[in-house]
Formats: sequence, structure tokens, C-alpha cells
Amino acid sequence: MQFFYCPEIVNGANSLNNEESIHCIKVLRKNVGDTISLIDGIGFFYKAIILTSSQKKVQFKVQKKWASKFRSYSLHIAIAPTKSNDRFEWFLEKAAEIGVDEITPILCDHSERKFFKIKRMKKILISATKQSMNGKLPLLHPQTRFEDFLKQNHSDDCFIAHCSSGTKMSLTSQATTNSLILIGPEGDFSNNEIEQALSYNFKPIRLGYSRLRTETAGIVACHTLSLKYENC
Repeated sequence: MQFFYCPEIVNGANSLNNEESIHCIKVLRKNVGDTISLIDGIGFFYKAIILTSSQKKVQFKVQKKWASKFRSYSLHIAIAPTKSNDRFEWFLEKAAEIGVDEITPILCDHSERKFFKIKRMKKILISATKQSMNGKLPLLHPQTRFEDFLKQNHSDDCFIAHCSSGTKMSLTSQATTNSLILIGPEGDFSNNEIEQALSYNFKPIRLGYSRLRTETAGIVACHTLSLKYENC
């Protein structure tokens, strides 16, 4: 089933944006009177009928609205973008498919990528959310320096996944229904960053016993929470 993304859907006439309108008319060849399916990114699905159409604007009216199945947990991943855009885009796509509520790109001491194309990344999240029918679009925050992120007021149970020595519990045993997980760059967090995180009450955790790439670690974190709470 093909879904279109349209935030802030109201009673009465609504419009798809230019990009979605072009896809609807040019690619899918939809016409006036045809039925389309939509998501609003906050957890609701819609069936609607096309009222008017042009190459750059499709107007529609909602016929049916229903809620998606909400997850029983909340997950925030703060992760250092990888040097390869492709690998980080893969993480975003798969995280949105599996289930994540918030993503914050963090700039660390060993970060290989200093700049972040947030507009393109949001498009990837929208596409993955539509494809997976999760209903809720993950919130993508602006890139933030590691130390500034730690200083923010986090109400979640906070964890840091690092490769340095020390006692670490498994994420499976420690994760809660409101979890925030720090994932470092390819060179791992610096010792200073680990100490800073611990001073802010972030608990050290492991994501298995293998040394994982950054994007893989992010996906493992998402999947671990999904498996732990999917039947709740």
C-alpha cells in the first residue's frame, strides 16, 4: 500500500506538498475521485479522496481516520554520524522501520563527520516511516556537541554504549520503557567523554560482545528494545 505524508491534516480540504503531489499525479497516475492513503507522522492513518489535482498540488478530503498501533516504549538514540553518508542514511532508514522516537546526531572528540544534512535525513525518515507503516515519524534533532547534549534535561533512563574496559551490563537487562542511548563514532567515545557521561548518571551498557560499527550499534539498540517490549 502506497502512503503519502501530510502533517497537520484537518477536516475539510487538505493539500499534499509539491513533492508528494508530483509523485501522486506523475508517478502513480492518480486522478480526481481516486482514493489515497496517508500518514500524518504523529500516529494516525487516513483514507481520503482526491478533490482536485495538478502537477504540483493535490487537494483531498479525509473519509476515514484511524490510529496506528503505538509502541509500549520510548527510545531516543543519540549517535555520532558516520564518515560515510550512505552508512548513516542506512541507520536512519532501518531505525525508523524498527522503531525509534527521537534521534540526535552528536559531535564527539573522535567524530569523522562534522556537518550534517538534516533536510535530506528528514526525507529518508519520512520515506522509511511510510514504507514501514509505523505511523509515527521519528523526531530528528539538530546536530549537538556531546558535552552540550549531556547538559540537557533528560527525563529518560540514560545509557552509554562504549568499547572501553570496565563493568557494563547488557542493554537487554537494563533497558526501560523510556530509554536514551548514546552511540559513539568509529573511534569510540574518548575517555573524557565516558567520564563526563558517567558523571551525568549515564549507565555503561554493552550491545553484545562484538565490536560494532556505529550504524550497526544503533540498529542493535533499536532492535533490542523492540524485541524486549514488542509483546507488551
